[in-house]
Amino acid sequence: MSVLTMRLAGPLQSWGSSARFIRRTTEAAPTKSGVIGLLAAAAGIERGDDTALATLAGLRFGVRIDQPGSRVRDFQTAHHLVTGDSMPLTERFYLADAVFVAAVAGEAGLLARLYAALRAPAYPLFLGRRSCPPAQPVELGIRDGDSLHLALADEPWQAAAWYRRRHRGEATVSLTVLREADEDEGDADHQRDQPLSFSAEQRRHALRTVVSRTVTVLNSDTVHRRPERPVHEPFDALEESARCS
Repeated sequence: MSVLTMRLAGPLQSWGSSARFIRRTTEAAPTKSGVIGLLAAAAGIERGDDTALATLAGLRFGVRIDQPGSRVRDFQTAHHLVTGDSMPLTERFYLADAVFVAAVAGEAGLLARLYAALRAPAYPLFLGRRSCPPAQPVELGIRDGDSLHLALADEPWQAAAWYRRRHRGEATVSLTVLREADEDEGDADHQRDQPLSFSAEQRRHALRTVVSRTVTVLNSDTVHRRPERPVHEPFDALEESARCS
């Protein structure tokens, strides 16, 4: 078993799992369907190729929230290309200034091909929507022999420098990990986020398990504070001498 880790960072991200009609929401962290879609684009898999998609969907998935960002709302207008009529006003939500570490676990050969595809993608990569390109290279690396949880616990903290400075007094930081449950974990929730088809005619998703865990990672930007000097009061010695006499 190997694990491919990815850095998902950009000015805006949007990871919808239940968007409908004129209201397009976003989850607080990347979805499996969104990340599998990103990998499919990198590998050049067409939307209607459900067989190739099934190979990627079989990978186990997890994500670590390195920098949660903030949720922003945008209103968009559009006109019909043919008739010129106004389309309904849409409400769309995004995550601003967020950073995540996503990971997929599976067979080493497949992950090596996906890593190479991320470095030279067949199609442009987006963070959930076409209006959300990544700000940095996505690929981090491949970890051979690691479990999904261990890979997400060991990957260095990927938050932006300005965000890390806020925590410069902390030697370690606690980060939330959302990943697919192991067989012996009974506290899993379920999310309709397992991709079955990205076909434009009928997108389909099944339920998958999700557990929330916390990992502690080192903060390489820690500033060690000098120990405070003891307060010196010169009259303390006189008072002590007076009590002893």
